[in-house]
Amino acid sequence: MSQPLILIIEDEEALRRFLIPTLSGQKYQVLSAATAVEGLALARSHNPDLVLLDLGLPDRDGMDVLKEIRSWSRKPVVILSARNQERDKVRALDQGADDYLAKPFGAAELLARIRVALRHTLLTEVAELVVSSGGFRIDLERREVSLGGRIVKLTALEYRLLEALVRRNGKVATHSQLLAEVWGPGGEGNTHYLRIYMAMLRRKLEADPTRPRHFITEPNVGYRLNLDAPTP
Repeated sequence: MSQPLILIIEDEEALRRFLIPTLSGQKYQVLSAATAVEGLALARSHNPDLVLLDLGLPDRDGMDVLKEIRSWSRKPVVILSARNQERDKVRALDQGADDYLAKPFGAAELLARIRVALRHTLLTEVAELVVSSGGFRIDLERREVSLGGRIVKLTALEYRLLEALVRRNGKVATHSQLLAEVWGPGGEGNTHYLRIYMAMLRRKLEADPTRPRHFITEPNVGYRLNLDAPTP
């Protein structure tokens, strides 16, 4: 099987010189562009498996590029940006980005985020109905959850929240995305619902709910599910 193709859309030459050998050294195929126009042309002609997208491009705002890519592709997009404001992260994630890395970042973190984004896409594409990792087993067809071989009983809302996170395993889910999926349009803005039900899931599914390893809080943004974390 050919290695995934990654498209870098980034105008900072020094960062491209860092990214290209870093990704090539992990056997990824790599394309790069310094402008939005060039990047969108490459995205359409090569249909990459993942896009690394800078928000501060010289010819168009990166958010517009993200919207255009999302109009025809569901492949993962990881934002690379010097914009550290939480509102920028939330806006990018709400508009369809799979992840967000604030500059500067290290090679290890970047590669880990890429692996997670690609794995999430693979799970989505094969429509996997049973997710099993570590001590977890989640059967989306039977709506059954077990931990260490023991069935865990969840309420309807707890299960819907877990399912929304499972379908994004490793990907950040923003508050507004979770509220819309679990509680519907009327739940928008009621982030206290999420805090309450996340605490319930942690009590039932974390070894130590006060130090969660699987249900990770992204401060002021949302939550991320990490089923690959080792279960004590």
